[in-house]
Amino acid sequence: MPNLSGAHLVIILVIILLLFGAPRLPKLARSLGESMRIFRGEVRTMNDEVKDSKTKSADTPAVDPQPGTVDNTSQAPRTDDTDTTGASPR
Repeated sequence: MPNLSGAHLVIILVIILLLFGAPRLPKLARSLGESMRIFRGEVRTMNDEVKDSKTKSADTPAVDPQPGTVDNTSQAPRTDDTDTTGASPR
């Protein structure tokens, strides 16, 4: 890529000004800035999720202690007498 001098940049800016018009340039710059802010936020969120998943996978064992069994330890025993079927009491 050739080196751009100050004169080249001025010519490029004049062409952009002619294409988009002076009133639309602030709106265009604001929209571009907002889009970049959203993009950076999404990239940061994605990176945080990747870091979290790496730390969670490092904490959990990779091997099932007894193959073929179901782990029910994460489900708490039910202690209330509420009806979850939606049927009305008689």
